[in-house]
Amino acid sequence: MRKYSVVVVGVGLVGKRILQVLRERKFPASSVRVVARRARVEVIDGVEYNVEPASPDAFDGADFALFAGTEGEKGASTQLGWTAVEKGCIVIDNGNDFRLDPRVPLVVPEVNPGALLDHQGFIANPNCSTIQMVVALGPLHREVAIRRIVATTFQSVSGTGSSAVAELERQLRDVPAGRPANPENYPYQILGNVIPQIGSLSKDYPGYFTEEVKMIQETRKILDAPDLAVTATCVRVPVFFGHSEALNVEFSDEMTPERAREILSAAPGVQVLDEPAESRYPVPLDVAHKDDVFVGRIRQDPSRPNTLDIWCVADNIRKGAATNAVQIAEKMIEMGLVP
Repeated sequence: MRKYSVVVVGVGLVGKRILQVLRERKFPASSVRVVARRARVEVIDGVEYNVEPASPDAFDGADFALFAGTEGEKGASTQLGWTAVEKGCIVIDNGNDFRLDPRVPLVVPEVNPGALLDHQGFIANPNCSTIQMVVALGPLHREVAIRRIVATTFQSVSGTGSSAVAELERQLRDVPAGRPANPENYPYQILGNVIPQIGSLSKDYPGYFTEEVKMIQETRKILDAPDLAVTATCVRVPVFFGHSEALNVEFSDEMTPERAREILSAAPGVQVLDEPAESRYPVPLDVAHKDDVFVGRIRQDPSRPNTLDIWCVADNIRKGAATNAVQIAEKMIEMGLVP
């Protein structure tokens, strides 16, 4: 079996998880190198990595470059992504910079692997909240076209990065002891609170924050449905790992809860936990560190025909970022798309 040279760009929460996922899934790597802003040694799950400074030379001879990216910031891919492509490397970018670029496929392997066929060496990983939603809704959309999606998300602090995880940990110690919360990552204390703001205000969608706009635009691109009606309200909650979503989904024709459970039970990357009488439904604590998308509370909306309510939970750092990026590389190898 051929093996591939891999460069991981960035060693924050997502970069570390990419390295873990590469090992766990036994990705056929001949070598794995890590580059970041500065040189150092990082020990991740007992494995020592010599982190090199990021530069164009880092991609010489590499087959894949996985850019870890940071949501809401300009990622390293803006400086180095297309340079890596010019050197013959396939770039898979977790950042936001090129997701809507018409040259760049936006891919969730379980949903739209065919988009990889026209790649130009650069593939974008969707936003974490978008990934889990389309994994759950893509199989239903293929059966009966979706007409409208109303999404409300409950997103963990790890989506902001390691500093936000540390902030929640600190507030758990300080606030009960009577010390000030001193919020740094968010406009308010996150402990014991929910904050309906993720990202900055959008210029093109008045009143919407950028995370909400990502869900609208990215969902349309992934499902190849440019006129799909989508709206979202994205909320930060005091959870460490795992995003939850309440989805109200209107179909163009009848879709019963029973049929939806049947379709999703057979869908790749989906697990159905839907026994509400037994209090069995997905919660973030149970899905953390797992790669599937979990759905439950599938029920008929009594206020609107052909409409279901669905509860959807996934680990935002694994399937919402690292795992999906590695799966894209695996799918490209499977499809024979690696030179």
